[in-house]
Amino acid sequence: MDICIEVNGRTENLDVEPGVTLLDALRERLDVTGPKKGCDRGQCGACTVHVGGRPVLSCLTLAATVREPVATVDGLAADGELHPVQQAFVDQDALQCGFCTSGQIMSAVAAVEQDVADVREFMSGNICRCAAYPNIVAAIDQVRRADASV
Repeated sequence: MDICIEVNGRTENLDVEPGVTLLDALRERLDVTGPKKGCDRGQCGACTVHVGGRPVLSCLTLAATVREPVATVDGLAADGELHPVQQAFVDQDALQCGFCTSGQIMSAVAAVEQDVADVREFMSGNICRCAAYPNIVAAIDQVRRADASV
């Protein structure tokens, strides 16, 4: 199938099999390696990206079904500056091995943008085997406090 997909502001044309996941199209065809293949079952959240501004598990999303812009952790930084959530993850030491970090950050961006009440519940689909959860919540709180002071 020929598909046209917008990823991090760039329009890409691809020829893919109907069963190719968004994750595989991103990583293997477009060399967008931020989203990680963790469990490949939608259980860990390492592959989280935004489609049309909503967090989705790219390992469970067929590339041919994507009609809205895709944003990955690779596209968050602008003009050499980290996104506020990325910076907060650094400030709060909210990463250890780093494998889950891209998915955690994409979910955290959505949590901040949607101003969710229960961050822990919202982030529960993102597994961190290193147990950096308190620092991840602290990073989200840091961004929320900064947004409130503006």
